[in-house]
Amino acid sequence: MKRERLVWTLASIAALTLLSGCVNQQTLNDPGAQTGAAVGAVTGAVIGYNTTGHHKGGRAAIGALLGAAAGGAVGNAVNQQPQQQSSDNGGWQ
Repeated sequence: MKRERLVWTLASIAALTLLSGCVNQQTLNDPGAQTGAAVGAVTGAVIGYNTTGHHKGGRAAIGALLGAAAGGAVGNAVNQQPQQQSSDNGGWQ
């Protein structure tokens, strides 16, 4: 019974997450933060699920939240760095 409840809970969270992307379709200027948050969420969920102990689903959810926050912050910080223009013109003057 507990396993069935966990499956329904995780399926509901996944469905709500996917559908919430359709609510606001503005183009964001910070793709690094989005990519970092997505990678961080997946990584955090995997790490949380694979740690030892009880409540694997809860640990996976907490890991996903923490990973998304950390990944979004890192991605945003990378995007905020000024772009350096290369002076390499291939040897031509």
